[in-house]
Amino acid sequence: MRALVFEHGRLRLEKRYPEPLPAEGEALIRVVQAGICNTDVEIVRGYLGFEGVVGHEFEGVVVEICGDEQARERFAGRRVVGEINAACYRADCAYCQQGMASHCPRRTTLGIGGRDGAFADFLTLPMQNLHLVPDEVSDEEAVFVEPLAANFEMLEQVHVRPTDRVVVLGDGKMGQLAAQVLALNGCEVTMLGRHEEKLALARRHGVLTERVDGEDENALLRGGERVDLVVECTGSEAGLAMALRLARPRGTVILKSTVAARSNLHLAPIVIDEIRVQGSRCGPFAPALRALNQRRVDVRSLISDRYTLDEALAAFERAVQPGVLKVLVRI
Repeated sequence: MRALVFEHGRLRLEKRYPEPLPAEGEALIRVVQAGICNTDVEIVRGYLGFEGVVGHEFEGVVVEICGDEQARERFAGRRVVGEINAACYRADCAYCQQGMASHCPRRTTLGIGGRDGAFADFLTLPMQNLHLVPDEVSDEEAVFVEPLAANFEMLEQVHVRPTDRVVVLGDGKMGQLAAQVLALNGCEVTMLGRHEEKLALARRHGVLTERVDGEDENALLRGGERVDLVVECTGSEAGLAMALRLARPRGTVILKSTVAARSNLHLAPIVIDEIRVQGSRCGPFAPALRALNQRRVDVRSLISDRYTLDEALAAFERAVQPGVLKVLVRI
């Protein structure tokens, strides 16, 4: 099969890569559409040391199911999206037994750790990872389920009140999704970013915006206000330091960025201001699918460009250009 492979520090399109074989309880999925995520970009910069087929945001069609007749009746030939962490679900795994499968120490992660990913003709995932895509949700919209679910995870982790003031730091694709999800909760959301065209996109969804000019990383909101919650989506190694300057005492900072670079951070403000710092990544697919099905979240406006798998190298070059949001790859 065709596959976009990262190996020995090089990204290449392989035309005769071995097709994956589903293990017991897994499905073979023909990938229809995949999206380039910032994590994919960071992987080819050395993040996590992953080698193999990259990509984890996808929509596809189930073509084979190994050993599960009940699942075959429900999923065979149907469009699906998939949670990316394949856990062990063993009785002796404390993480799986406590509902923390995404932290299972034996897990593999699609296109990120120990499992080939979605920029390929086919991939495999366990059946319990799969979710059917409603007919009303298009292929392109379905690609956004995984990153959208990652933003609904914030509402699972932190109690966001409708009266809270929230800042989303960064105007890229993750920041845009975060702002829309938080706005559904009724709170006041302000996006800080550097690109007027991206800030204008956020304003279409009722998000307040402020532009940070140049490289002024000391910038605060107008008037120097500090807020209840800051969501860091800059993809910058300096992002946490910026977020801490914006969070009020006993406020909360949520970290959504995955960055290959390391940062030196002065930790005293976290202690002095008693700030809660919450890491946040994978989240629940059900509310993401509902939000897309009910047209409560707009993802089509985040699509900057479309490529085929044969053009995947050019797609990655496009994805890192300034001002670009989501780049999709049609498989």
